[in-house]
Amino acid sequence: MKTMIDPALWRDTASTLCVAGLGALMAWGLGLPAYLLTGPALAVSLAGLFGLRMQIAPLARDAAFIVIGIGIGATVTPETTAAMLRWPLAFVVLAVMLWAIMWACARLLRLGFGFDRDSAILASAPGHLSFVIGLSAEAGVDALRVTLVQAVRLLALTLIVPVIARLMGVEIPPNPLSGQGVLGWAAFAALAGVSLILGLGLRRARVPAALLIGAMLVSGLGHGAGVVAGGVAPWLGATCLVALGALIGTRFSGVTFAQLGACLGAGLAVTAMATLISGAVALAVAGYLGLDPVTVLAAFAPGGFETMIALGAVLGGQAGFVAAAHVVRLMILTVLIPAMLGRRSRA
Repeated sequence: MKTMIDPALWRDTASTLCVAGLGALMAWGLGLPAYLLTGPALAVSLAGLFGLRMQIAPLARDAAFIVIGIGIGATVTPETTAAMLRWPLAFVVLAVMLWAIMWACARLLRLGFGFDRDSAILASAPGHLSFVIGLSAEAGVDALRVTLVQAVRLLALTLIVPVIARLMGVEIPPNPLSGQGVLGWAAFAALAGVSLILGLGLRRARVPAALLIGAMLVSGLGHGAGVVAGGVAPWLGATCLVALGALIGTRFSGVTFAQLGACLGAGLAVTAMATLISGAVALAVAGYLGLDPVTVLAAFAPGGFETMIALGAVLGGQAGFVAAAHVVRLMILTVLIPAMLGRRSRA
């Protein structure tokens, strides 16, 4: 209750969103791709590193997650389910690839950067950031070090992937949450209400990113069944994407340049290793199954869930494959990360 009425917290939230908004405007002015995400993420990261208090109130974060979840769920169609049935081999390969990325990156962190076993495993996970941070606190590892490596990975993917997509001839729309028409307010309110109830239930069950996942499930089921149609209002989707970019940037609030410098090399090395492995596997899968290479690269990207879904939204007939792959990736990591931690702990 205190966080809902804490004036200092809401002042910081307002300041953070102002910085994020300016970052989005600057990124738009510079012609950067996915500027609603990349601009705020970079601006808030820099502001935090220079000592400004950058944070988002939990209530504002949760509201943004529900809206984003509804928007992402709007990309789910019967095609998404069909994609999982049509290309089962691709998802088997995805599971093996995720294990290979974690094994290789953990080895790199242990041998090249002096990480202990558990820290290396957690820092090498290609996504599922909130889940990883939660496990870090429970495992008794250096949570700041793990978080910084993961934050560098997330920021690098957020900034670099849209540029790579543009170089490959694919333009990511600035607001992909609103590209399928607009939900009526009654339908949106119904989805938001059910999403909140399910999300709170998932949170009680300690599911990571519970409100985001709950909203994705509710919206995805509603859209997939044809009960509702359309994305969120453009202005609302844009606002929440700016908030998401700001949330990415707040990972660096309170972090010094010295702390960042100590983890920057590890974060970039893990990002490069994961990108090389996923890129090679994606191209092989695309060639074997006859799929579009850009589609599979987006589907097999090592993280960047929202950015990859945005990319999938403009890929045409196989967009469902991208959405399905990233949902499956989170499901696999939910099992794989604790399994690797347990196996390593017994080794």
